[in-house]
Amino acid sequence: MKKNIHPDVKKAVVKCACGATFETMSTKEEIHVEVCSECHPFYTGNQGRAKKTGAVEKFNKKFGLNQKAA
Repeated sequence: MKKNIHPDVKKAVVKCACGATFETMSTKEEIHVEVCSECHPFYTGNQGRAKKTGAVEKFNKKFGLNQKAA
Protein backbone atom coordinates (compact mmCIF):
# COMPACT_ATOMS: atom_id res chain seq x y z
CA MET A 1 0.00 0.00 0.00
CA LYS A 2 1.12 3.53 -0.67
CA LYS A 3 1.94 5.60 2.39
CA ASN A 4 0.09 8.77 3.43
CA ILE A 5 -2.90 8.38 1.06
CA HIS A 6 -5.24 6.26 3.17
CA PRO A 7 -7.57 7.78 5.79
CA ASP A 8 -7.18 6.93 9.46
CA VAL A 9 -9.45 4.09 10.54
CA LYS A 10 -10.65 4.03 14.14
CA LYS A 11 -13.31 2.38 16.29
CA ALA A 12 -16.77 3.75 15.58
CA VAL A 13 -20.03 3.45 17.50
CA VAL A 14 -23.07 2.82 15.32
CA LYS A 15 -26.35 4.04 16.84
CA CYS A 16 -29.69 2.92 15.41
CA ALA A 17 -33.02 4.75 15.68
CA CYS A 18 -34.36 1.76 17.66
CA GLY A 19 -31.73 2.37 20.35
CA ALA A 20 -29.36 -0.47 19.52
CA THR A 21 -25.64 0.27 19.38
CA PHE A 22 -22.60 -1.69 18.23
CA GLU A 23 -18.95 -1.04 17.42
CA THR A 24 -17.21 -1.27 14.08
CA MET A 25 -14.24 0.26 12.30
CA SER A 26 -14.70 3.44 10.24
CA THR A 27 -13.19 6.78 9.38
CA LYS A 28 -15.93 8.43 11.48
CA GLU A 29 -16.22 8.06 15.24
CA GLU A 30 -20.02 7.97 15.37
CA ILE A 31 -22.52 6.71 12.79
CA HIS A 32 -26.31 7.10 13.02
CA VAL A 33 -28.55 4.69 11.07
CA GLU A 34 -32.33 4.31 10.77
CA VAL A 35 -32.47 0.51 10.53
CA CYS A 36 -30.14 -2.16 11.91
CA SER A 37 -30.13 -5.96 12.10
CA GLU A 38 -32.05 -5.85 15.39
CA CYS A 39 -35.03 -3.88 14.04
CA HIS A 40 -35.07 -4.68 10.29
CA PRO A 41 -38.15 -6.79 9.39
CA PHE A 42 -36.08 -9.32 7.42
CA TYR A 43 -33.89 -10.18 10.42
CA THR A 44 -36.65 -10.03 13.06
CA GLY A 45 -39.02 -12.32 11.14
CA ASN A 46 -41.78 -9.70 10.87
CA GLN A 47 -41.41 -9.39 7.13
CA GLY A 48 -44.68 -9.70 5.23
CA ARG A 49 -44.96 -12.77 3.08
CA ALA A 50 -45.45 -12.48 -0.64
CA LYS A 51 -48.72 -13.67 -2.08
CA LYS A 52 -48.66 -17.31 -3.06
CA THR A 53 -50.61 -16.80 -6.26
CA GLY A 54 -48.36 -16.55 -9.26
CA ALA A 55 -48.74 -14.40 -12.36
CA VAL A 56 -50.44 -17.18 -14.35
CA GLU A 57 -53.00 -17.87 -11.62
CA LYS A 58 -53.75 -14.14 -11.33
CA PHE A 59 -54.24 -13.86 -15.10
CA ASN A 60 -56.54 -16.90 -15.20
CA LYS A 61 -58.60 -15.61 -12.28
CA LYS A 62 -58.89 -12.14 -13.82
CA PHE A 63 -60.23 -13.48 -17.12
CA GLY A 64 -62.21 -16.42 -15.71
CA LEU A 65 -59.98 -19.07 -17.24
CA ASN A 66 -59.86 -21.30 -14.17
CA GLN A 67 -62.28 -23.80 -15.74
CA LYS A 68 -60.67 -27.04 -16.84
CA ALA A 69 -61.29 -28.19 -20.41
CA ALA A 70 -64.00 -30.85 -20.60
